[in-house]
Amino acid sequence: MGTHGWSSARFGFVICGYLAFFCELFPGTEAGCRERVSLKCCSGRNNECYEYSWRKTVCYCDTYCQKTGDCCEDYRRVCQISVAIDCVVGSWGPWSSCTSKCGVGSTERSRQVSVPPRNGGAPCPDLRQRRGCYGNAAVCSAAKEVAKILPDSFKRNFKDPWRRPHMMIKEEKASYCVYLRVKQAASACKLKQWSAQLVRERRICAECQSDAMSKSDRCEGDGLQNIRTFWTAASAPGCQGSWVRESSSSHCRCPPYSVLFI
Repeated sequence: MGTHGWSSARFGFVICGYLAFFCELFPGTEAGCRERVSLKCCSGRNNECYEYSWRKTVCYCDTYCQKTGDCCEDYRRVCQISVAIDCVVGSWGPWSSCTSKCGVGSTERSRQVSVPPRNGGAPCPDLRQRRGCYGNAAVCSAAKEVAKILPDSFKRNFKDPWRRPHMMIKEEKASYCVYLRVKQAASACKLKQWSAQLVRERRICAECQSDAMSKSDRCEGDGLQNIRTFWTAASAPGCQGSWVRESSSSHCRCPPYSVLFI
């Protein structure tokens, strides 16, 4: 081959090299999502939503590809996807009060979403937390009291025949009534006629008379609003149970066949 022939060949090789270089950098046809015949862009994770890049490798056109980093070159342009925005949350709020005033309960706290996730960004973390707690409010001491009761046929307000004239008469305090819902009663309560009425879910009127009031203006064990407390029948061995206080009335008398605090 002559000198002119070698020069032409070298020039051809150089041209082909340049063409290969530019084809590598700037492919003539941008393959990817726009080449898909059916749905060009898919939401979520869809392994069927793929195409081949200009390098003949598999690339994807679903939202999940932003996390896995295998989106097609034209994914953002064709699918009009902005940059992924992760979820941002605020600080935790204060813990709520214990659900139980006395004993084991639970408390919780929460936080709000400041920036919601968009365009396949990281989802929000937990927005609510809960933990155990132990209630020990001021009323807990009263919750531990056990009421002692008798039938209303036993009247404590009576004149003592043995009282000496020089003995001071105890100050008379106004009685009050407490209405309680029985939650539990032992089987021994059925053995006495008056205690047989102490059955589950029955509403009972218990009267607190002056002589039954201890150091305060209340009877011991007269219950707490919406909190279960306990009682025992003084004249019926083994008769005991629990109840919940629903309401009370001052300056009143319970109807017949009720009970008295002692």
